[in-house]
Parts: sequence; C-alpha cells; structure tokens
Amino acid sequence: MKKQMLFFMSVIALSAVTSAATMYIATKSDNEATAPRSIIDSESAFEQNPVTDAHFASQVVATEYPDLTYAAENAVKAVVNIEATVSVAGRGLERDPFFEFFGYPQGYGSAPRERRAGGSGVIISEDGYIVTNNHVIENASKLRVKLNDGRAFDGTIVGSDPATDVALIKIDATGLPTLPFGSSDDLRLGEWVLAIGYPMELQSTITAGIVSAKARRLGALDNSGGIESFIQTDAAVNPGNSGGALVNTRGELVGINTIIKTSTGSYVGYSFAVPESIVRKVVVDLKESGVVQRAVLGISFRAVDQQFIDEAGEITGINTLGGMYVATVSEGGAASEAGIRKGDVITAIDGVKVNDSAIFLEQIGKRRPGDKVTLTVRRGDKELSLSATLQNRAGETSLLSRETVDVVAELGAKLKSAPTSLCRELDIRGGVQVESIKHGGLLERCRVKEGYIITHINDRPIYSMEDINRLHEPITSIDGIYPNGRASSYTIM
Repeated sequence: MKKQMLFFMSVIALSAVTSAATMYIATKSDNEATAPRSIIDSESAFEQNPVTDAHFASQVVATEYPDLTYAAENAVKAVVNIEATVSVAGRGLERDPFFEFFGYPQGYGSAPRERRAGGSGVIISEDGYIVTNNHVIENASKLRVKLNDGRAFDGTIVGSDPATDVALIKIDATGLPTLPFGSSDDLRLGEWVLAIGYPMELQSTITAGIVSAKARRLGALDNSGGIESFIQTDAAVNPGNSGGALVNTRGELVGINTIIKTSTGSYVGYSFAVPESIVRKVVVDLKESGVVQRAVLGISFRAVDQQFIDEAGEITGINTLGGMYVATVSEGGAASEAGIRKGDVITAIDGVKVNDSAIFLEQIGKRRPGDKVTLTVRRGDKELSLSATLQNRAGETSLLSRETVDVVAELGAKLKSAPTSLCRELDIRGGVQVESIKHGGLLERCRVKEGYIITHINDRPIYSMEDINRLHEPITSIDGIYPNGRASSYTIM
C-alpha cells in the first residue's frame, strides 16, 4: 500500500513539473510574441529600423537567412550587356618572305582593325541612361547594348570619368526597367549583397556575398588624381562583370563592380566596387554639364597611421593615431581660406571620421565646387571646427562648363610631379613627369616618350601637378625636357 501511495505521489510531482515547464514555455512564447524582435527578419522591419544596435553571437538564429530573391529578380531586369568596338592599328599580319627580303611597302600591315570587348551596365532612368565603367567604353568607336529581355540598341557616350572609372551612356529607348540608388554610406560589414552582370559571355549572372570591407584604396586606377574608396565583397566577379550592379537585399544599387584582385585574371575571392555615393555624383555631373565637377580642398596630406608616427611622430610632435596630416596648404585654396595650417590634422569632415586616405578622398570626391564642409581639426592639444568652401581645380567656387577641358585626360597619360633631385640635376624649377602613356591621347599622337618632363603648357609654367590641374583651356603647345637633358617642344594644330 505504501509503495502504491509513493508511486502515486511521484506521478503527481512529475505532472506538476511537466505542467510548470509547459506553462513556462507557453508564457515565454507569449512574451516573445509581444516583445520587440532583436533580429530583423523582414523587409518591413528593415525599413522601419535600418540601422540596428550591435548583435551578439548568442542572438543569431542559425536557421534565419536573408531572402535574396526579391532583390535578384527585380534588379536583374535593369542590368545590361555592353559590347564595345575599338579600332586598333593593324598588327600581327602573316610574314611574307618576299617582303622580308626586299622590304615591306609603306603602309603594309597598318590598316586598322576592330577589337571587341564586353562589359556590363545598369539602367538608371526609364529613358535609357546607363551607368558603367570608364574602362568598359574607353576609346570605343561603337557601343551595342543588349537588354535582359533580349532587345539590343546602339549606345552613345554621354561622358566618362577616368578618375573614378565611371561612365554614362545613352540608348534611344523608353519605359525601361531601372535600378534605384541605395546608400553605400549605410552599408555594414557583413551585410549581404548581390553582384549582377554578364561575366564570361554568360547572360544575367547573379552571385551573392557579403561586404568584406569599405573604403579600400588599391592604387589600381591608371590616372592622376584617381579617387578610390572601393567596397570590397566576396561575391564572385569575373571579366565581363565590370560596370555591373552591386545590389543590397532591398534591390537598390549600392555600387558598380569594377575590379577583381587576382593573380590569375579570374575571381579568387576578392572583388571591388565603386560606391554609390561617388557613382551618383559623377552621373549627375555628366548628365547635367558633361563634365565632372571635381571639388578640391587645396592640401597635400598623409594618413596619421603607425608608420607615420614611427617615421615623423618625433618631428611633428604627433603621437595619436587617426586623421589626415596636412603636409602643404595651397595659397588661396579652400583650406587656406578656412584657416587650415601646415601641421594640422583633419580628423573629420561633416562629422565623418577620416582615419585613412580612401575615406578622405571619398568625402571630398562626392561633393562639388561651392559646397561647404565642416572640418574637425586637431592642432596641438586643441580641437577646432572650421568651415571650408570647396573650390574647383582652377581655384574657383563656380561649376565648370561642358567646354572645359580636362587637361590630364586630354594629354592621355599617368603623370606625377617631377622628383626634386631630377629637377635640380636638370636645372629646372619643377615640372610634371610622364610615367606612362595611354592609347589615343595627345602625348601619344605627339610621340612623346615616357620620362618626359612637362615644364610649360600654352606657355604657362608647370611646376607641379597642382599647376597642371588648374588648366582648363584647350592645349595648343607643350614644352619640356627629357631626363637626358634633351629639350623638346610640341605645337598642336
């Protein structure tokens, strides 16, 4: 009897525990139904609170993944294939034994031939404006644009910007699907993104990855004054993806895929995109005025990183990481007018911290001449807030016109200020040296060789890159000297 009673009491106790556990689970579920969610799992929730607090690993539910289908199915309609036809000098003709012995006749093998290259682009307006990379359409004599629905159109170049590798083209069509601009500034590390394009002659290819890093500077743009602040992702990007879309999970354009970092020529894990903040600004400039309205602060600078402190910390008295050290200030420039001095450290622009040169260049590069910015400056133990009105390269606050000439682009070369030691050796006050020459540029047509130092353009002295950037009129004459001391002058007819 005692055993039966003991068994009966045990069952009651077990039932009580089970009921309590069931009630706890039910209560917890009810509470969770009314409690705010700490993990965003829907598009509407993201729109209500796009920037959430930091999440800890314990909050993440392994079974919850972003749904990329909405972004993919909508964005892919606005991404196009671009075929660029480039005329190049005829080379590589078969060798003729007869001509090998007696000599080739004048003009033999020099007939131009056509070379075709492929890339991608993104439709940004219903009336046919398409953004792509400058290197996709550079030197193209003909553009053929193929849409996702199979239609094809001839394209014309509205304008391009080698400094950011962004170009704008136009097709004669209406009612086209478009991709809205998002915000590259709001992108977060680890956020999911899609890369959409036409790689390796494959139509409408979509790959996914995360934002691996922001504000990357690679030194990859082959031009003077290049503005690099790339978004790095691990979405697979291959040749042909250039000019295609980098899209967030809401189907918004946050970047233009531009470069892959690889030793094989194909994707190996890293790809880079021009951020939307720069793309949008360049596109608006090209559409409105046909020329990029480049803003200039008027300083030379260096990031205050550990290398700077190790090399120059004792001399400058700077031992705190972060910011841009002002090495020189242009007389009459925007920084000079704002009260910036040599030796100052600019730590923020309009509240955005600038701890490396890529972020600094992006913050200036997405603005126009005449725009006002607030600079946070560290000067010794003091922190100052200074207002600067940005200028154009000519040292003015006005916008440039379509007739304005980009002298660096017109010359068609990668340039740098000539080394002081070489100038001293050649007994010249300064100059701009030609590092490399691009096909189709003015210097190539003049048969200028690499190493040439430009000392005058249009009879105006050129002592540094700052001087050449201030020129905006058509080039009529170039004077300079080679490192061996041979002077050469060119007159452009």
